[in-house]
Amino acid sequence: MLFNSYIFVFVFLPICLLGFYLPSNHRGQGRAVQDKLFLIFMSFWFYGYFNPAYLLIMICSIGVNYLFHRILCRRPHKAVMVLAVAVDLGVLFYFKYYDFFAGTVNAVFGTSVALKNILLPLGISFFTFQQISFVADTYRGEVRDCPLVDYTLFVSFFPQLIAGPIVNHSEMLPQFAQIGHRPVRWERIAQGAGLFILGLSKKVLLADTFGAGVDYGYANIAALGRFDAVLVMVLYSLQLYFDFSGYCDMARGIGRMLGIEIPVNFDSPYKAVNIIDFWKRWHITLNRFFTKYVYIPLGGSRAGAARMYLNLMIVFLLSGLWHGAGWNYLVWGLLHGLLYAATRFWQRSLKPGFLQRQSGRGPGKTVGTAASLLLFAYVSVAWVYFRAADISQANQLLYTAVKGPVQRIAAELAEAVRPDELWYAVKVLGLDRLSYAGYLPLCVMLAAGIYLAMIGRNAAQRAESLRYRAGSAFALAVLAVWCVLSFSQVSTFLYFNF
Repeated sequence: MLFNSYIFVFVFLPICLLGFYLPSNHRGQGRAVQDKLFLIFMSFWFYGYFNPAYLLIMICSIGVNYLFHRILCRRPHKAVMVLAVAVDLGVLFYFKYYDFFAGTVNAVFGTSVALKNILLPLGISFFTFQQISFVADTYRGEVRDCPLVDYTLFVSFFPQLIAGPIVNHSEMLPQFAQIGHRPVRWERIAQGAGLFILGLSKKVLLADTFGAGVDYGYANIAALGRFDAVLVMVLYSLQLYFDFSGYCDMARGIGRMLGIEIPVNFDSPYKAVNIIDFWKRWHITLNRFFTKYVYIPLGGSRAGAARMYLNLMIVFLLSGLWHGAGWNYLVWGLLHGLLYAATRFWQRSLKPGFLQRQSGRGPGKTVGTAASLLLFAYVSVAWVYFRAADISQANQLLYTAVKGPVQRIAAELAEAVRPDELWYAVKVLGLDRLSYAGYLPLCVMLAAGIYLAMIGRNAAQRAESLRYRAGSAFALAVLAVWCVLSFSQVSTFLYFNF
């Protein structure tokens, strides 16, 4: 079930909110268990709506990991923890990486290992990593004796189940303990609704519009000119950000409506001035996971500079592999890892204070702005390997961006990034008679996307400062209606694939 779908907005979400809040004639332990079971039921419905087989896989995963949790609570033996992690990674490998490695073995050794063409369960990378962290923290003694109901809700909580954020037990279980004991807070429900609408707008009005241009570009690389290729790269950088951060904003908004605060996963990453700053802002919970459960256990920076740089490269290569079973994802991770290691070397050995975000005006601000633009260009190049079907297609697009013919941006590409509403406004204003009229909606959408991603406040900041009066309520209502009217062009969330 998609957040940006009629069944979710008009059926699932109202049933969820009404079922959670209406039976409020009593509070206490009985009500707490009732509310948790209700949320688990709704989460199972949400996940099983895609494919009932997915639900069975997730339930089995929850059961097995909870068994390991109970064993580790009684006897925190390292071998049990390693076995639990191996089982989780084995399941993830089978569903996500079997065909990739089998195909690689066939290509290298000339074998004929049969490919299984396994259908990847949605969100399996997210709830698998979440359970690995839970089991590891149980072994460390950081979590003890979690009830089965709370653990099931921790893994299956539907707002962040499919595409994150990757939540931690320390930030969720204490909140689950308050379910059924807190009064209804209408202000939080209103804040959550506002954040949901802002996230929905990012996804439907921005990401999907940019995505149409990206799809056209990758389907017609041979016909693109140099400017077309560069534009497609920029559009994908914006699409991916608004798609994933929009989903996370919606997840946080739904959680807040239910009285649960989900952690921030994006903090305006394209405002970053260096790659280290970028990874403190982009997919924050994944970065947190790899730091705690991979980088630090490998030794972090404690074993010397050479070992630290090696550990960083391992983390980024694993991050690339986590995102997808393909060599192009490893190239993406390599590009980020190389720049990250080079930046750490520069900061440690040469100029520790260089390339830090500066406030106000002056040379520091100018350098910071230039650094942000250069970083955006580098990240956009790396995203090409993230989006492309394979390395060959990525190289083809990059070659076109550098050596392609210098020509006017293709009218078909501009038309793909042309919301009907904006084209109607162009006609009403009488601008459609201009020779470049077909490019006006593209310019407007591109300017809006760049401003919101690199200059303006993000959705979380806007929601926190929003005053819920008649004017803001009307603006949110207009955005909500506009999004609903755009559901006919619905697309899936990009990170469902990861």
